[in-house]
Amino acid sequence: MPEPKFRSFRVDAVVLRHSDYGEADRLLTLFTRQLGKTRAIAKGARKIASRKAGHIEPFTYVKLQLAQGRDMFIVTQADTVDAYLPLRDDLVLTGHAAYALELLDRFTYDDQTENPTLFRLLTDTLSRLASRHDPWLVIRYYEMRLLDHVGFRPQLFECVNCGRAIQPEDQFFSFSAGGVICPRCGQGLKHLHNVSVETLKYLRHFQRSSYAEAARARPSPEVQKEAESLMQGYFTYLLERELNTPGFLRKIVGRD
Repeated sequence: MPEPKFRSFRVDAVVLRHSDYGEADRLLTLFTRQLGKTRAIAKGARKIASRKAGHIEPFTYVKLQLAQGRDMFIVTQADTVDAYLPLRDDLVLTGHAAYALELLDRFTYDDQTENPTLFRLLTDTLSRLASRHDPWLVIRYYEMRLLDHVGFRPQLFECVNCGRAIQPEDQFFSFSAGGVICPRCGQGLKHLHNVSVETLKYLRHFQRSSYAEAARARPSPEVQKEAESLMQGYFTYLLERELNTPGFLRKIVGRD
């Protein structure tokens, strides 16, 4: 772990998850503007009288004062910036927020690297969910932007095999190649996934648009289902394991 410039310093953070640590402490996994993903100990946070406890729940945007401990940072002060309260009152919104946090957690490492762009993407996404924007649109836009920032931007405008511009027709998608394969190149190839021209249109729209532009999209339920399934397959391939929250979401919205 690199030495911080000061022994005590302040960070903007979102709590991704926490777990019990020792007899009364909590181990926090944080995504911060200043240090990227990192961990910290909140001493005494499980005690009834703890002043920190309410500020360090998952989904909370918080300002933390951190001190350098022997093995990891120690939280000495916590102040909530935004608790995104609607996310805690609606189980569907809770599930979508948990998915956003899990996805970021899986794609990032404790590397102590400043990442204000990814931090802003996360807080904007939580704000949009808490403001009850269409969760499907919020999450698909978040997925595309996250892939950009972590180096796995899918190629959606040219065939990843021959390089020719994609035409307005149904295509194939290759998880291993990281993008669209045209019908001519895809004939006879294994492990390809169909993607309709309508679904590809929306995925491309999310990839190249601002959120305000993307939010005007009105895909059909069939396109929504296909796009979601394709993205989940791509993430499973990249991470080499399934995410936990999509299954939970399918159960609470009645898709299982």
